[in-house]
Amino acid sequence: MWSGPRNISTAMMRAFENRSDTAVIDEPFYAAYLKLTGIDHPLRDAVLAVHESDWRTVVGTLTGTLPRGRAVFYQKHMTHHMLPEIGRSWMAACRNAFLVRAPEAVLASYSAKRGEFLPADIGFASQRELFEREADRLGRAPPVIDADDVLRDPRGVLGALCAALGIAFSDRMLSWPAGRRLSDGAWAPAWYDTVERSTGFASPQPARPLEARLKPLSDAVRPHYDYLAKHKLVV
Repeated sequence: MWSGPRNISTAMMRAFENRSDTAVIDEPFYAAYLKLTGIDHPLRDAVLAVHESDWRTVVGTLTGTLPRGRAVFYQKHMTHHMLPEIGRSWMAACRNAFLVRAPEAVLASYSAKRGEFLPADIGFASQRELFEREADRLGRAPPVIDADDVLRDPRGVLGALCAALGIAFSDRMLSWPAGRRLSDGAWAPAWYDTVERSTGFASPQPARPLEARLKPLSDAVRPHYDYLAKHKLVV
């Protein structure tokens, strides 16, 4: 699942992890991204100490034997982690789907966690690049779902997603126990406070008003969102 930050991506990981047949992995390229860029993120040192930072080793994990004998391996990926140095050919071994969210909502949430950031940090252009690459490989659009659609109709949208991916839908995806998971990345204390309190998908809420300084960035990335949103699964 290819997403940008602040996009219910961790709630989606919770939904899949609550299935009895599924193992999950949380942003496996994050440490490699931090190492290659030198960027300062919350809990950077802890992430590099705990997680694999060689992207080639990460790829081996993603394409190897499914963890713990499970039938489904749900991989939560951030599109901005896919730097040019990180290979993409391994993606052909996976069924790739894309989780989008309107840029105004993403920026309002992300700016509350990081005061200073660049357009690349929110991943819209990278998400489009990965989508187009996968569409070219398949000869058709891969599955796209919108975060707000999931929140409005989790059963319908997740059911459509599972059908598009060729797996059975499970009611267990609609709720989960509150709390932290062993599968959560070392960055969880900085980013996952809301999802740790959650027990399911909340109803969509109006986004916080966007600061005037962020409006040009929202306008700049919106064409990428609009492009992917045209391919959203119909429920």
